[in-house]
Amino acid sequence: MNRSSQSKGFFSQQLVDIEENIQELTNLYLSSTPVQERIKHFFSLYVLEVEDLLEHNRKNAFISVIPKVYIGTKVTVLYDVDHDTEDYVICFPDQSNPDKGFISFLSPVGRQLLLKQLGEQLSLKIPTGELQVTIKDISVVGNLFEAQESYKKA
Repeated sequence: MNRSSQSKGFFSQQLVDIEENIQELTNLYLSSTPVQERIKHFFSLYVLEVEDLLEHNRKNAFISVIPKVYIGTKVTVLYDVDHDTEDYVICFPDQSNPDKGFISFLSPVGRQLLLKQLGEQLSLKIPTGELQVTIKDISVVGNLFEAQESYKKA
């Protein structure tokens, strides 16, 4: 089975995981997000976006186009100044491994990329300033999570 056909189940499972762990995730969000950057109803907004993605693909066997950055997607950003690209896999906090490109959706960069659209330009705030980037590609990486978990257990 290819990863595209798995993506509907992958996103459905996300909704379950968020619901089951909402208190812990909310505490992590509040402790990791500066007050001025907090978004009211952060998780409700995310859940609505995932439900909308699933609803738009209700009649399809799989999700063929991922229009936004979600948890479980690999996002390729293009740095506008030097035209270099970098890939980030947006994941849950317990799957984070920055050395391998897996960043939590609650991390400063992960929060800024979450729910951004393909082609969208944004000013990415980092500790040393701001970088102008463009979202160049978004893909589902559910199988990479399994490989990442196997790597952690080894």
